[in-house]
This record gives sequence, C-alpha cells and structure tokens, in this order.
Amino acid sequence: MAKVLLFIALCVLPALVSATRILNNQLVVEGYVYCDTCRAGFETPKTRSLADAMVRLVCSDRKSGQVVFKKEGYTDKTGKYQIRVSEDHLDQICDAVLVKSSQLGCATMSPGRERARVILTNFNGISSTTRYANAMGFMVDQPEAGCAEMMKMYLEDEEDV
Repeated sequence: MAKVLLFIALCVLPALVSATRILNNQLVVEGYVYCDTCRAGFETPKTRSLADAMVRLVCSDRKSGQVVFKKEGYTDKTGKYQIRVSEDHLDQICDAVLVKSSQLGCATMSPGRERARVILTNFNGISSTTRYANAMGFMVDQPEAGCAEMMKMYLEDEEDV
C-alpha cells in the first residue's frame, strides 16, 4: 500500500498538476495596429495608429492544426493592445491576427501584415511575462496626398546604397 501511495505522490500528482497548464504569472501579448495611409506595405512617417481595432489571439495544435484557444482584444487610442493569457501554450502555434478595423476608410488588411507569431510559454528562457507581437496593419483604399513624394524619398535612399 505504501508503494502505491508513493507512486501516486511521485508520478501521478505532478502529471495532474502540470496537465492543468494554468500559469502562476499570466502572460500578456502586446502589439500595435496601424493604418497604412500610403499603401506602402510598411510603417512610414504618414502611418497613424488605429484605435478600437479588433485583434484575435489564436493558438493551434502543432500536429493537427486544430484551433485550441481563441481570445479577442481591442486597441486603445494609441493603437496598442494587450491580451492576457492564463494558460501555457508550449506545444502550440500562436498568432495575433487582425480581425476588424474601426475605420471604414482603412479596413483592408495589409498583405503580410495581418498576423504576427507569438510564443506563449514560460518554458523558453524568457523571464518576462510580456510577449511582443510585430506591428500589424490595415491600409486605405487610396493613398493620401503627399505619399508619392514620400515614397520617392525611400527610392532615393535606396539608390544611394
């Protein structure tokens, strides 16, 4: 009987505790959403932050690809968002994904800037509980005035290299 209790104490209980995957310190995913007013495909001096944009954090099983976790958040007036996560996603692929713009004139997702990969585990050597996602952006239907001149500036800089 003592051996069975010892087996349970050493093997079964730790497995049950780790199976819950609840983190003592919540992870926080932080990121930024912008409006590409020049349709450049990247941030420029004319880029502006996008308030009240919806962002979704999605984690999928690494093998099956099945979605196992979703949580939504919104950007503040500076275009920044924070999504708190209370469970570990060590063996999963997690992305912050643009869902919806708050501005009708800037509602098209910028290709290649509509998602950002994040690592959501405390078992990776990072001591901070904050995970930073790359900036994501929407773009306007038509570039604003002054964008052509600004883009020429980028081309001139490239020719000097």
